[in-house]
Parts: sequence; C-alpha cells; structure tokens
Amino acid sequence: MTPRPVTPPITSEGNIPTMTSSRTALGRRGMLAGAALAGVSMAGVSMAGAALARPALAETRPKLRMVVFGPPSLGAFLPPIIKAHGLDGKNGLDLTFVDRTPDAYATEFNTGEFELGGSAAPLTIGIAEARGVHATYLLNLFDYWGAVVTSRPAIRSVKDLEGKDLAAARGTTNYNMFLWFARRMGADPSKFSVLNTTPPGLVTYAMTDRAAAVELWEPAYTILHARKPSIRRLPLDIDAHWQAFAGSTQLPYLGVAAQQSWVRRNAALVPRLHAMYRDAAVWLTANPDAGARLISPHGTPAEQQAMAALVRANDRLRMNVQPANLLRKELLAVYRAGIEVGYLPRMPTAATIYDGASAG
Repeated sequence: MTPRPVTPPITSEGNIPTMTSSRTALGRRGMLAGAALAGVSMAGVSMAGAALARPALAETRPKLRMVVFGPPSLGAFLPPIIKAHGLDGKNGLDLTFVDRTPDAYATEFNTGEFELGGSAAPLTIGIAEARGVHATYLLNLFDYWGAVVTSRPAIRSVKDLEGKDLAAARGTTNYNMFLWFARRMGADPSKFSVLNTTPPGLVTYAMTDRAAAVELWEPAYTILHARKPSIRRLPLDIDAHWQAFAGSTQLPYLGVAAQQSWVRRNAALVPRLHAMYRDAAVWLTANPDAGARLISPHGTPAEQQAMAALVRANDRLRMNVQPANLLRKELLAVYRAGIEVGYLPRMPTAATIYDGASAG
C-alpha cells in the first residue's frame, strides 16, 4: 500500500509549523487538495489552524442534531474531537451528536427524525432515494477500506473462500463493496457460505476462529489485530482495482448527509459543517496519541497505541475530508459498483450528491 502524504503538524495550542515533506501522515489524496481549493477542501491547512484558534462566530449559533453510529465505528471517530475542542462552536454551530446502532440510524434518518447523518454511506443514500427518501451526500470523511482475515493456513486468497464459511455483516455497505472487489479478484461470492452477524460480532468470530474467515473494516480490524496479532489479511488490491475501474484511488465511503429539504433551508451552514470536520481531521492528524484516547477512552493502552498508529499511517483509516462535489466522478463510480453487485436497483440521481449550491 502506498504511504499517504503529510498534513502539517499542529501543536496542542493550534499553531501550525512549516510544512514538511514526510509521507507518513494523512491520505495521499485527502487532506491537501491544493492551494486553489483551500477554501473548500482539506487543502486549507493554514485556514484550519486559524479555525482552531478563532473565537466563536458572534451571531447566535444554530442548534443542530446529527445521528451517528456509536463506537466503535468510523462515524464515531471525529465527534469526540469536535466536542472536546469546541470545534462546532468555533465554526458557528451548536451541534449535538446522537449515537445509534446502524439499524436505528437508518430508520431514524430515513424517516426524517434526524435531518443530519454523520455515518452516511453513498450506497445507502442511493438506495434510500430508490425507496423515496430524498437525501444528499454533503461531505466525505473516509474512503473505503475493508479486509478479510483468517487464522486458517490453507486460505491464501479470496477465491479460497468458495465453499467455506465467511462471517460478515452482509447488510452493510462495506460488505457489499467487498463483494465487488471479490469479483475483481476472480472469486464467485455466490459460493461463499456467509454467516451473517452484526458488526460488533465480527471481532468475536475472528478471535474464536468460528469461521474460516471474517470480513470487517476499521476500527474493528485495529482492535482485532491488537488482541490477536497472528491474524492474517487476504490480499484485495483495493487501490489497483479501483484505479482501473474509476480512474482514481479515491473511493468515497462514509461521510455526512442531510435531507434535501434541510439543505434547501440551511445551505449556508454546509460550509461550516465542512470546516468543523476539516478542523477535527487536521487536529487528529497532528495529535494521534491524544486523539486515540478521545476516540477509545475505555480501550487498553495497547489498543489506544494501535489506534494512534492507525491515524498516523492513514493507509487503512483513509480519512479524506472533502466536499461531495469534488468527488462527483468517484461517487458515480461507487454507484456503478453498487449496481454491479445488485445492491442498487438503478443509478441514483444527481441530487444525491450535493453540488455546493442546492440539493434537488
């Protein structure tokens, strides 16, 4: 896996030193999108430092509620940092994060009980539209990464899983994207004997060797590897296959979505949400050890150290905070992949990708 370029470090006081040329930190595509995009993407590093130091906006801050997956999950990575450092207030927002299980999240966002969702996947936005729910993907936070792990010496490739049991959360978008990669690796997923379980159950399956292999993602993989270092990953060649298909290594996977009706009323708040998440990502990149303690407050020291290493490398975390309109080509490719595996019934409309001006 190619290392990802650096985001300049920030001190705990929010000061940004001179950029270095190290290639050990944030994603090769993510945090720095170029000076020309400094105002609208992760590229605004100097702006991000200013955002950490600037006082709260003078006007009354709008109160917002956002539903997210509870920890451990990617959707739970940045909220504790945002709240610990008051990054919502510094960007003129008063945001409350509400934890939900994946099933409850989908129900409560799709019914409109929550108009903002911070654990949104492009595929779920697409399938929601097919079912009459009009939402739009505002921001990308993380690109896709998934893994198949095993303790069985005879299993060396994904194709070796044919005819064997695979523990997976088969209703998740991560698993459905894995099916797309499995086909690219020459495997026939219809020959997998899937043991369907919830995401929290995946680590247990891998720890106890109750299945020939387990499909899972971050941060579950880091937690699992900290507890069972002998576990092996099967090759998936994610970047190579996605580059060949989409013409890019950016693979939008999880981010922030909103009901289109909310965006029509609150379009001015979308840049503030982006700035808030950008600031949190920049701080986490510069402070991985402190960030790991916020993200995993009840983890063991070894698990927290592993979480900090995950942030430093960013090769599996793949934090990539960008507005959706800058990833339109890649998002359309995600939709095409979803159609190929039968997850999406048809191509979602352009309104599911926020264009920076309107939504639907």
